[in-house]
Amino acid sequence: MIDLTGLETRPAQTWGALRLVPLVRREPIVDLRLHAKVYGDELSVVSLPDRTSYTAYVPHAFVATWSDDDTPAAAYGTQLDRPLRSMPVRTRRKMARRVDRKRLRFLPLHLAVEGFLALHFGGPEIAWEEWSREAISHGLSPRVEDAYIGAEVRGLDDALKVFEIYPGQCGLLLYAADSLACAFVVPHPEDYRTLHPTLVRDMYGELIYDYALFHPAADFPAVIDDSQVSSPADLRAQAERHEREWAEFHDSVMAGRLLRAPARVEEVYRMGRYTLSRFLPGFERKVENHIGETITDEEGRLAYLKTFRLSEAQIRRGHLLSTLAEHGWSMRDTAASLRISEASLGMRLRQAGFGHLLRQDVLDGYRKQVNERTRRTRRDGAASPPA
Repeated sequence: MIDLTGLETRPAQTWGALRLVPLVRREPIVDLRLHAKVYGDELSVVSLPDRTSYTAYVPHAFVATWSDDDTPAAAYGTQLDRPLRSMPVRTRRKMARRVDRKRLRFLPLHLAVEGFLALHFGGPEIAWEEWSREAISHGLSPRVEDAYIGAEVRGLDDALKVFEIYPGQCGLLLYAADSLACAFVVPHPEDYRTLHPTLVRDMYGELIYDYALFHPAADFPAVIDDSQVSSPADLRAQAERHEREWAEFHDSVMAGRLLRAPARVEEVYRMGRYTLSRFLPGFERKVENHIGETITDEEGRLAYLKTFRLSEAQIRRGHLLSTLAEHGWSMRDTAASLRISEASLGMRLRQAGFGHLLRQDVLDGYRKQVNERTRRTRRDGAASPPA
């Protein structure tokens, strides 16, 4: 479970379809600090340990600085005001790379997205007759997913400019049409003030882009019962009650899906008493699914969090790949577990963008079976007497 202990919710602010919920720490973390290193508008290619590569728009990296004796860690200045350089492609060696003994550079969100792209990347483990030679030899290479930069999410830039940063604020929960778009948490309020503008450069899913474009945020007015107010103290008590009720509603309902335990957690790097990890969800259908990365201390308390909301299409792809891998990439066994025919499973794979993994003659056979079954169903339906 993602533990938000030590973080408190403050009243939300809305801008169009966007709702921004501040997260405040009563006691900031002082022995771990984050700052940003800006790269530019060019594409980046990151070489991975398995000799594959990850190519994406990487506008900035985060640099984590820590101390081993609980003394305050130094916070380095950012380069966000530096003019962006433009080059066709920039090559980087790792997703997370130690700069020196007390500093680690990592690529925020890309660390999590690369973990999603690597999901069962090797493809079929057994050379079942349905899979193509390409699938057996190269797996899911290349694997591609789409995302929107924050500057393309309607209203986000304006919302971040007018957003009131609270004293002690160390994080933000961003909603589009009251669907959780992302969570962002850092160790220290000064880090948050510095990194707040980077949210407009982050990646967001297709669902969030659409919600921000077409759906307004709901209004949750705070109505004070004037019959209970006869003094400034009564008014303050009413305001504090509304703050508590909002925090309880938010923590139990609105952010409930995020707080559930991730299905898979991978440790990426140890930094003194802190651990940088990334996580994947269980790819449950028809519910929110978030990927992301965390930095936690030795007791599991959260110092850093960044998440990405998957689209329905991405959830379907993750669900299909996970189910196939769970059943040894056997089309028959996977179809049985999903309670569908092998032909229907083949069509689902094609619709999910994985049709190239199947032999063409097998895929053609599946398509023929599905089309024939559809025609037969329509024929039977036409011949049936009216109810």
